[in-house]
Amino acid sequence: MKFKPCEGFEPSQGELLFDRELVLRFCFWLMEMQFFKLGFALFFLSAFGEFAKMDNRIQIYPDNPRYWQYQGQPVLLLGGSVEDNLFQIPNLREHLDLLRSVGGNYVRCTMSCRDEGNVWPFKKVNKLYDLEEWNEEFWRRFRAFLKLTAERNIIVQIEIWATFDYYRDNWEVNPFNPKNNSTYTVEDTDLPEVVDSHPTKTENNFFWSVPKENNQQTVLKYQQKFVDKILSYSLKYGNVLYCMDNETSVTPAWGEYWATYIKAQAEKAGTTVETTEMWDAWDVFHKQHRATLDHPEIYSFCDISQNNHQKGETHWNNAHRFRANLSPLRPTNNIKIYGADEGRFGNTRDGLERFWRNIFGGMASSRFHRPPSGQGLNEAAQAHIKSMRMLTDSMDIFTSEPHNDLLSNRKENGAYATANPGKEYAVYFPSGDSVAIDLNAVQGRVKAKWLDITASLWAKEEILKGGGLVTLSPPGTGHWAVLIRR
Repeated sequence: MKFKPCEGFEPSQGELLFDRELVLRFCFWLMEMQFFKLGFALFFLSAFGEFAKMDNRIQIYPDNPRYWQYQGQPVLLLGGSVEDNLFQIPNLREHLDLLRSVGGNYVRCTMSCRDEGNVWPFKKVNKLYDLEEWNEEFWRRFRAFLKLTAERNIIVQIEIWATFDYYRDNWEVNPFNPKNNSTYTVEDTDLPEVVDSHPTKTENNFFWSVPKENNQQTVLKYQQKFVDKILSYSLKYGNVLYCMDNETSVTPAWGEYWATYIKAQAEKAGTTVETTEMWDAWDVFHKQHRATLDHPEIYSFCDISQNNHQKGETHWNNAHRFRANLSPLRPTNNIKIYGADEGRFGNTRDGLERFWRNIFGGMASSRFHRPPSGQGLNEAAQAHIKSMRMLTDSMDIFTSEPHNDLLSNRKENGAYATANPGKEYAVYFPSGDSVAIDLNAVQGRVKAKWLDITASLWAKEEILKGGGLVTLSPPGTGHWAVLIRR
């Protein structure tokens, strides 16, 4: 029997290894080289495919479900970028390379089209959009984005519905607005032509189309069409997480419908995906967040980005309490961290501190929001991402836990600790204040390495004596971290 040789069998780095065509070609190549008999090769094809499905995609880390696993290894997600709908920017490849060069591996992808130079997903015919026809340029950009991120092992968190695209001036030009398309009318859909209110008012019926609410099947048909098109590309890759909305205030039935729909489509495609919702409330104990906390069968992870409006001890304490209330344990992501001097949601120092408190507080991810509301991937963001990666690569962050209980003589917002007591300890200092740490769980001499975060430089080493309280004093002011271990 003559088999097709496996020419070009080199799957892109990060792309799903269980791609059926690639695996099949690999097996044919093995048979061509007479390594396998047909029966064993078919057995290998089945077993390898199932193993790859389980092992290589982004999924919850079984040894510590508070974190993620990718390609069979635990992974800490760190990021920042100049935009949220990153697939729409012109210099995408260079931007992703910059992120990777400083240790970043995490980006946001709102399916948004509202910025200058963006394109919409539907084709315009005679001045009106046709919701039956696609704009191939939109999908070309999206496909390229998925490929480039997968090749760089960058995890993508997609937000299916870019909330602000459906309100105010953005709704005026949105293809789903009945006045902008030739596919349906106001009478067909009960959709408004004008929505002047803020999204928190939830006054666009677009978000009430699902069966448990208005059951508007005409609108739902084209919403599903849009989601199906996204999935036709994204399900081919294992580096994608799925969030239903950006800062939503709508009924929980909306997110439930789409999370369930996406998971069902993934199952049909022979894979599984991880889903969440992002609620608008800044208070993570607002009733909105209960829909995520109380329904792990719908949402396999949490996103508490809106907690990144909080400052100092409140920011830390709220995240710590939220984390403690998770049952079952799940990853808690922070896809956007606010804080920039030119923005409205805290200054640059607030943003940088939030980035560190998230990771030291046991969060699974931390990413700077785009300018002007966040640091994006500016020089400060680059330095802090690089320093966080330097620190966490030097310890086992996946077995550590937040341990401010080990600190004493501590000023408010003066220091934060994560530790695996008796093995290793890390402390973050936002402003260079001293603090005492309890090292009773470790005896003898231990090494303390000081990290100058702003310079991304291991600046100093010293020997400490375990078995009691030890005072830690950073070598300078500003942002510092120390790693203590044998």
